[in-house]
Amino acid sequence: MAEPGPGARKPAWLKVPLPGGEGFSRLKSLARDLGLHTVCEEARCPNMGECWAGAHPTMTLMVLGDECTRLCRFCAVKTSMRPPAPDPAEPRKVGAAVAAMAVGYVVITSVDRDDLEDGGAGHYAACVREVRRQSPATVIETLVPDYDERNLALLMAAGPDVLAHNVEVVPRLQRKIRDPRCSYERSLETLRAARRLAPGGFTKSSLMLGLGETHAEVIEAMQLLRAAEVDFLTLGQYLRPSENHAPVREYVEPARFAELQVTGEKMGFRYVASGPLVRSSYKAGEFFFERMVRERGAPNDERGRT
Repeated sequence: MAEPGPGARKPAWLKVPLPGGEGFSRLKSLARDLGLHTVCEEARCPNMGECWAGAHPTMTLMVLGDECTRLCRFCAVKTSMRPPAPDPAEPRKVGAAVAAMAVGYVVITSVDRDDLEDGGAGHYAACVREVRRQSPATVIETLVPDYDERNLALLMAAGPDVLAHNVEVVPRLQRKIRDPRCSYERSLETLRAARRLAPGGFTKSSLMLGLGETHAEVIEAMQLLRAAEVDFLTLGQYLRPSENHAPVREYVEPARFAELQVTGEKMGFRYVASGPLVRSSYKAGEFFFERMVRERGAPNDERGRT
């Protein structure tokens, strides 16, 4: 599809209903009451209305505050070089929220906290342990920054079931789109370190499309992730949060996403969620991830099984 010009309308396949309904209102109120942040809102996710509604809601909780120390050109989250100190009560609140929502699968993510000695990994681990304590049947995914192995070990010791870290874009676009402190190799090393620290766990990553990458570059990025033994992959359309962010270079057709899903499965990924509205924490894959984690059996076998 041709590069969209200024003011170009989004194609029909990217249009979604506005969020609403009883389930949406309940979860939004719960997050407010506990003083928690959600990526769903901070990143302006187009699937928020769908994921927060229904009998099996999905919410991605964002810990360590709502101000990031990185300045990536694709992200709507606020940036600050000196964000407030983490809330010491946040792990307990996260556990309480997960228990109140009664979800089988939760994603805990965070802003980058380069100002903290451990990057916030210890706080992350405390959140995982609180979810284990207050909602022992819940499967936990942590979507983390590009931790080095020392800090990642602090988190992995808490035993998340899925360790996710997003490479975001193809290697050529890393310096243009992500913060200069990021790199494709650093991200791959985070994923490889998670595999070393928890050989029986699952790893996951995500790519955004529509930022000017070629098809060959997408395939190369997928191959690099598979070589790092990543289990789960998500691919979705980049949507520009504001005029101050990187422009959309292409609206990728749904058929191409479908082709990439087939290609990824042939490469050996355990699961590929690929579509214009798929996001890293999109619920389309989470029921599958949850089933796989439970079927394999995790270190915390006191959890209920479905």
